Amino acid sequence: MAYPNYYPFTAIVGQTSMKTALMLCGVDPTLGGVLVVGDKGSAKSTAARALTAVLPAITHRDGCQYRCDPDAPAAVCPVCNVEHPEDPLASSVRFVTLPLGASEERLTGSLDMEQVARGGPPEHAFRPGVLAEAHRGVLYIDEVNLLPARMVDILLDVAAMGVNNVQRDGIGLNHPSRFTLIGTMNPEEGNLRPQLLDRFALMVDVHATRDKQKRAEVVRRRFAYDADPEGFIKSWYKEQVEMRRQIYDAQCLLPQIKTDDATLLLISHLCCEFDVASLRADIVMNKASRALAALDGRDAVTPADVRRAAELALPHRRHRKTGEPIGLDSNKLDELMNNALQPA
Repeated sequence: MAYPNYYPFTAIVGQTSMKTALMLCGVDPTLGGVLVVGDKGSAKSTAARALTAVLPAITHRDGCQYRCDPDAPAAVCPVCNVEHPEDPLASSVRFVTLPLGASEERLTGSLDMEQVARGGPPEHAFRPGVLAEAHRGVLYIDEVNLLPARMVDILLDVAAMGVNNVQRDGIGLNHPSRFTLIGTMNPEEGNLRPQLLDRFALMVDVHATRDKQKRAEVVRRRFAYDADPEGFIKSWYKEQVEMRRQIYDAQCLLPQIKTDDATLLLISHLCCEFDVASLRADIVMNKASRALAALDGRDAVTPADVRRAAELALPHRRHRKTGEPIGLDSNKLDELMNNALQPA
């Protein structure tokens, strides 16, 4: 099975927080996605694309436009709801880009009304859009803060329900649309609506390294990739396979990891102390803590996992004064953690 020929995820120099956040969404796709904030040239889009090559393959039926899970096909899928003697296909996770200039119809998909008028069922007349293509995959939006308000509203609805509803002339069709949403933005070019900001499970703030050795290594690897993409990808094959195995093993371990009451209370304590209103923060921190433990091959969450989850889940959710940048006071986080973990 072929994987996309993107720049290898494991060849990205530094940017540990960004890579960790993306890997967590690979371990638990229900997390909801990552917002990557930073300057141009800090590997934001490179890392987003590269992620799909280290994610374990998914299975689906040949010809299925939704890439349904063969064990739980969509009710509207004309391919998966019939008997299939052959085994499902295994494919890499899709990476689907939503361009800023895309139309609403390109996002949601459309119905061929001429085919419906001839008596065809809506599921056969459906022309899939980005939301169908991204099901069980990665939906990427560059400069997400510049996305038109109407497109944001559609994304919010679908992200909340996991279902895309397409309506035209009284004819409707629903199809599943569950995806990992990765957005990138430069904060100098505008802010993101709070409603959409909260839909990103995790957020990382990235900057190009100021370490001259690392910068030189970034350039060296980029030149090597541009000169011979296939050869460069092959040179990182072992590392890519090892990371894919790590994520797969973590996916398998994740259901066994439970969060005890003390950890739940610690998570809620941090959310309250950082003045986070949304209860989604508590849920995300719980999921991220468990995914961190799974990536490390452990069956229990530690306070260190909770602290790391807080760094990724709270910066964009805490209450901020007007003009105050997104971020988290690490000294305050340390103090809160130390106080909470003191024996009673």
